[in-house]
Amino acid sequence: MTPTLVGRIQTRWFLVLAVGVPWTAVVSLALPGASLGDVYAATFTAILLVAVLGVGWELIYHALQQFRWDKDWPTLLGLLTGINEGALIYLLLRAGVPIDVGPIDTTAFLVHFASVWTLVWLATNGPMRVVFIRWRFRGGRLI
Repeated sequence: MTPTLVGRIQTRWFLVLAVGVPWTAVVSLALPGASLGDVYAATFTAILLVAVLGVGWELIYHALQQFRWDKDWPTLLGLLTGINEGALIYLLLRAGVPIDVGPIDTTAFLVHFASVWTLVWLATNGPMRVVFIRWRFRGGRLI
């Protein structure tokens, strides 16, 4: 399957809601921080940034894919794109954009972001293909 741009955006938003939000609610309980409220503010802001800024990233990825003969990334590269997305989100959170969530614990951010990104990547390459059979044939579109 070669995902379309719209399919990639729909899949990103769906998986952030279906996998990222519940996992964030659970993993945030174990992360260090000044208070649970501060940890939740930081982690859910990070998830929101993944969803919103992800549209911009998908536009960039789509433009870069046009130079590849199959117009798609290898699966491993999809996992590695979390590095640049995570770095940008970390810098934005540290700078207080879009809201100031207080001091960001680097280890807590890495644990949260890496675990969410890995779970979403695994869901994309596993259960999504089984549960949403037509998803593969519709270029990743869910609607």
